[in-house]
Amino acid sequence: MPEEKKSESKQWKEALFAKKKHGALQMTEEELLACESFSKDYMSFLNHAKTEREVCTKVESLLQEHGFVPFVPGMPLKTGDKIYQNNRGKAMIAAVIGTASITEGVRLCAAHIDSPRLDLKQNPLYEDSELALFKTHYYGGIKKYQWTAIPLSLHGVIIKADGTKVTVNIGEAEGDPVFCVTDLLPHLAQEQMKRASGSIIRGEELNLLVGSMPFKKDEESESVKLNLLHILYEKYGITESDFVSAELEAVPAFSVKEVGFDRSMIGGYGHDDRVCAYPALRALLDSNIPTHTAVVILTDKEETGSDGNTGLCSSYLKYFIEDLADCFGAKGRHVLHASQCLSADVNAAFDPTFPDVMERNNCAYLNHGVCVTKFTGARGKSGTSDASAEFVGTVRQLFNAENVVWQTGELGKVDGGGGGTVAAYIANLDVDTIDVGVPVLCMHAPFEVVSKIDVYMTYRAFFVFMAS
Repeated sequence: MPEEKKSESKQWKEALFAKKKHGALQMTEEELLACESFSKDYMSFLNHAKTEREVCTKVESLLQEHGFVPFVPGMPLKTGDKIYQNNRGKAMIAAVIGTASITEGVRLCAAHIDSPRLDLKQNPLYEDSELALFKTHYYGGIKKYQWTAIPLSLHGVIIKADGTKVTVNIGEAEGDPVFCVTDLLPHLAQEQMKRASGSIIRGEELNLLVGSMPFKKDEESESVKLNLLHILYEKYGITESDFVSAELEAVPAFSVKEVGFDRSMIGGYGHDDRVCAYPALRALLDSNIPTHTAVVILTDKEETGSDGNTGLCSSYLKYFIEDLADCFGAKGRHVLHASQCLSADVNAAFDPTFPDVMERNNCAYLNHGVCVTKFTGARGKSGTSDASAEFVGTVRQLFNAENVVWQTGELGKVDGGGGGTVAAYIANLDVDTIDVGVPVLCMHAPFEVVSKIDVYMTYRAFFVFMAS
């Protein structure tokens, strides 16, 4: 049959309308296979890196396997050299020296590796009604009720009185015990359910159940607490006072899973923001010698405002760039002015169960590729860097030229909420910066969901950016 002639209206619509299409319909079979392979690697990474310290340990190992060496200020550097800097075991910077002069700037990808969780207080252990519990202080923005009645594992470090460090990881290995925050049964929760939603579980009620057996057959008071301390002393050689110099985090104990009959999605803890951190790292590891020096920073403390010496409100990134510039006889501020950054952070994916919080023309959708977010902030764009039209145009042209499946999106309706990333802190260093990352369902919940296609396209976006 002869091909049906398109109407003039249809021709103009195809030419002028923005196109929104499922990512799978824009990808070749080879790309879909590569997407599956990348997703498996990412899932393995996420299962073995549930805290910022564990991410740093894993990342440092991968960097060394790929020939990266610790950066020493003043060291001689040349094109193709691979260096990294470990900031106190909680943040990492890695770089590959490019062919262009350092004065032409670097291509920077910045992601954070901390996630919402429950931190143990400095004096956490107590006994009540013959049960032993840990007091916690939640970290980051959470819906507190989501953290009750799920299996939790305990990760972190303890610095003993003599200065030795003990690494803790309980609840992940087969046969390990787990812990949980208890909740009321519905039969007795009538008064609890009258509370405002944010107080159904209060912060001081996020107590971790850790034991119930007394110490041998003694009838001393706090015998269950004594038994727990005895167990910890036998295993780690610690006493109760050692909790004062410890960083212990309770995180979901379940492993990452494929989601859906079609296995198109990945569910697990910590996608925000390791779902951007891993693609950024892999993009750097998989790249050859770039044109501009490529830098990846995996930072801490974003979920609490990026303060502290491992967060991006501190100066450690600026100092790294200054030291790097010094190696080539350049000034750090000139390098920063010429640099470009993809702030690698997640955005909220549209959820058809809760459509009212989104403005459909300007939100991210699962499976539509990596999300480019021109500005973040809240309401009147408070707290955002707001990338320039020129830089958005540069990113747009690059992604289109390299067949990266991408979309744009805001974090909810104008007066409905919003959020921040590390973009503003890097932009404040005089760097062209824009947010680019993965859309997420159930963000900040113990079990978050992302699309495999979006994860893979985020990797592709970072790869082509750092190669440019």
